[in-house]
Amino acid sequence: MAYETIKTDVAEQILTITLNRPDKLNAFNGAMQKELIEAFDAADKDDDVRAIIVTGAGRAFCAGADLSEGAKTFDRDARRGPVKRLADGAVDYSDPNARDGGGQVTLRIFKCLKPVIGAINGAAVGIGVTMQLAMDIRIASEHARFGFVFSQRGIVPEAASSWFLPRIVGISQALEWCYTGRVFPAQEALAGRLISKVVPPDELLPAARALAREIADKTAPVSVALIRQMMWRMLGADDPMEAHKVDSRGIYARGRSDDVKEGVVSFLEKRPAVFRNKVSADMPDYFPWWEEREYK
Repeated sequence: MAYETIKTDVAEQILTITLNRPDKLNAFNGAMQKELIEAFDAADKDDDVRAIIVTGAGRAFCAGADLSEGAKTFDRDARRGPVKRLADGAVDYSDPNARDGGGQVTLRIFKCLKPVIGAINGAAVGIGVTMQLAMDIRIASEHARFGFVFSQRGIVPEAASSWFLPRIVGISQALEWCYTGRVFPAQEALAGRLISKVVPPDELLPAARALAREIADKTAPVSVALIRQMMWRMLGADDPMEAHKVDSRGIYARGRSDDVKEGVVSFLEKRPAVFRNKVSADMPDYFPWWEEREYK
């Protein structure tokens, strides 16, 4: 599919999504929001995609929201038309026009059935950093810079980052970065556990691809899809019994599958496994196990 603000490429079962507005430092706009969601929709339906890498074209990953609209950049009424009002004149926050666009992207990444690796090549501020939080693993170039700059723009963190960020880096670190709104280097992001590795610029994509290849070559895609959702969704569980319930369903359902038979036999025969179950057709009958929470 041809896109205006991103590029996509599938090679060796790895989908690379490149934010592609280099002349604007890959600033996020409505078109990029729509196209990222479409790209993740397509990836989930494509059994040839085993892992996803997200990176940026040029010298930035994403410099945040496109501020070309000036003072009205974040004014929903001015940019999209007036948000609906209730009978008493109060804002009707159920109006889709009131929704945060970055949050719609991170929620889509959160629901993804394929592992997602962020390859952060340069500046990543505002939505440029919060969109990364729903990705599973983040590797950064030595040139990368990060900033939760919302307090310096008079707004608040978006893209569901108030849920993601404290779970990734802890509440104190999350608050320090969001309170100050300062931009910080890759080594500080590494120390704060926002990213897992810092590499020279020319090693960034090879490192991301090596990790993606390890997943694609050695693992069962249905297992990886389940693991991704199990881990993310258990972050909000209030008791380990919730994990036990889901684990038990998974062990029972997958234990009877062709993939598990192949996994065991290939190990005993000392050969690479060939997993044939597909995410598009062979997810277990209990999936998705969580209650649908559509935006109301």
